[in-house]
Amino acid sequence: MLSARKIVVCWAMGLTQHRHSVPTIREVVNFLLLRGNIGRPGAGLCPVRGHSNVQGDRTMGIHEKPDAAFLDALGAEFGFVPPRHHGHDAVEAIRAMRDGQVRIFVALGGNFVSAAPDTELTERALRNCELTVQISTKPNRSHAVAGRQALILPCLGRTEADLRAGGEQRVTVEDSMGMVHLSRGSLAPASDTLLSEVAIICRMANAALDSGGPQVPWADFEADYDRIRDRIARVIPGFEDFYARVRRPGGFALPHPPRDERRFPTRTGLANFTVNQLDVLRVPQGRLLLQTIRSHDQYNTTIYGLDDRYRGIHQGRRVLFVHPDDLAAHGLTEGDPVDIVSEFSDRVERRAPAFRTVAYPTPRGCCAAYFPETNVLVPLDSTAEVSNTPTSKSIVVRLEPAH
Repeated sequence: MLSARKIVVCWAMGLTQHRHSVPTIREVVNFLLLRGNIGRPGAGLCPVRGHSNVQGDRTMGIHEKPDAAFLDALGAEFGFVPPRHHGHDAVEAIRAMRDGQVRIFVALGGNFVSAAPDTELTERALRNCELTVQISTKPNRSHAVAGRQALILPCLGRTEADLRAGGEQRVTVEDSMGMVHLSRGSLAPASDTLLSEVAIICRMANAALDSGGPQVPWADFEADYDRIRDRIARVIPGFEDFYARVRRPGGFALPHPPRDERRFPTRTGLANFTVNQLDVLRVPQGRLLLQTIRSHDQYNTTIYGLDDRYRGIHQGRRVLFVHPDDLAAHGLTEGDPVDIVSEFSDRVERRAPAFRTVAYPTPRGCCAAYFPETNVLVPLDSTAEVSNTPTSKSIVVRLEPAH
C-alpha cells in the first residue's frame, strides 16, 4: 500500500454502526487525502450501500434536514413555501412515537420493526400511534405491529410490469457510485388491482392535501413518471435534460466536484483535514463485544432460508459465533445454549434468549450474531455521535446459560 498510487477504501455498516464511527470515517478521509487518493482516477472513497436507492433518496431531498438551496428550488417550482423546521431521523421518529408526539406512521416499503434497534420499545412506539400505514410488496413483521388503526396497502414490486395511463412505466434509481439509470419491471403483476408506490403516494396526496395550496398535478405524475422527472430536472442540480440522459445505455453519472475536478464545497474551496479524538472501547473482563451480521440467504430483514453458506451454518439462525479460546474462557463448549444479555449505562436488561454457540475464528474478545434477531439488544439511545446511527456493531454482552 505504501507504494500504491491508486487506493480505494470501501466500508459499510461495519464502520458506521459504532459510537465513534464518524471520527473513524473522517480519519479514513484524512488518510486518502494525505496519499492524494481523492480526485485521482481509480482511487477514492467508496461507502457501500446495499440498496440501489439509498443514496438516491438523499439526492431527491428525502432527508429530515434538507438544505436551504433544495427547499428554495422546490418552493419556486411548485409555488409554495416549504417548512424549514427539521424532521425526525429513524431513531428520533421512534422516540417521538413513543412520547406521543407523532400520531401517524406511514412506511413506504421496508420492515421498520425488524430493521430498527430496541425491538420491544420500537413495537410499543408504533402501537402508540393513532394510525399506521404499511405500503409493501411482501408481508413482514411490521404488519403485525399496528397502531390504534392500521392499513396495509399492497403495491407492485420493482420487478413487476407497471402499466399506467401513460403506458409502461419505469422508475429511476441512483446507485452507490452516483450513476442514475432506469429500472423496468418485466414480470406479470401478482394482481391486476395492484398499484405502484408512485400511484399510491400520488392518490394519497391528491385526496389529502388542501386544494388551495401548491398546484401539483398529481394525476399527471401518476399517469407518466417522466412528468415527475421533468420537475426533478428543474429542481435538482445535475439532472438537467433528465429525460434524454437517463435513456442512454448505462444511464449517466451525477456531477461530483472532488472526483471530477478536485474542487471541494468548503469555505476555502480546498479539502479540509480533521482532527479527531481517539476513543477506544474497553470491554470489561468476562464480557464480549457483539456485532450483528447477515447470512447468505438474507436480504436486509428478509430471510429466504436458514442456511448460511458463508459460514457453514445450516437449518438455523439463532447462533452465536465465538472464538474457541473465548468459549473455553467462558466455560463453554461449541453447541452450548446461551442467552445473550447486553450491558449499557441505562442498566435495562435486554436479553436475546436461546442461542447456540458456534466456534468460529472471530477476533478474540468479539462475537457475532444475525440481524434482526439480536436487534433487541441495542438500546434506542445507543447511537453514533453526529450521525445518530444505532451502534449495532459494538454491543457489550455477557453470556448466560439459556433458561
